Amino acid sequence: MFIRGGVEMCSESELLEEKLQLVRNGIKSYPNFPIQGILFRDIFPLLQDPKAFSAVIDLFEDHLRKKFHQIDLIVGLDARGFLFGPILAQRFGIGFVPVRKKGKLPGPTLSASYSLEYGQAGVEIQSDVVQANQKIVIVDDLLATGGTLSATCELLKKVGADILECLVVIEIKALNGMKKLNSVPVHSLVEF
Repeated sequence: MFIRGGVEMCSESELLEEKLQLVRNGIKSYPNFPIQGILFRDIFPLLQDPKAFSAVIDLFEDHLRKKFHQIDLIVGLDARGFLFGPILAQRFGIGFVPVRKKGKLPGPTLSASYSLEYGQAGVEIQSDVVQANQKIVIVDDLLATGGTLSATCELLKKVGADILECLVVIEIKALNGMKKLNSVPVHSLVEF
């Protein structure tokens, strides 16, 4: 903290830590949900607190502005990536593209499958919304096992997009989801 013109001011690092603390405090944990032995990390309380929600968007925006000079599109994963992605895209003045669960998008689509503990699932993107060589940032709420993010990266690589990075609010380190992403960088706000 420093004083400018008689007013106490926070340094950039203090503001960053303050915002990260708002995010950490806004994540609620639920033991044994959805099944016994799982500790569920819930981001919905962040949405109930305007300051915490703004902190998430501010932290994502600040990170991207410092790291990349050009971003063409923000891609958000169904469904929680839809909460953060459009607002982030609006701040950059660029488009937002949804990646949905299989069977939810109209028109021609591209799809990719991924494995779940109990079977297969798939994601889709409309085939004409991302062009080759566009610089893409992918946004979601959580990186756990990496299946959905990995499938999304596969989809975007099919069209020749340049995936700059994946942004997530939470990364569950013990589940090693980064391994599935084949060197696509990930930036997380909070790690457990």
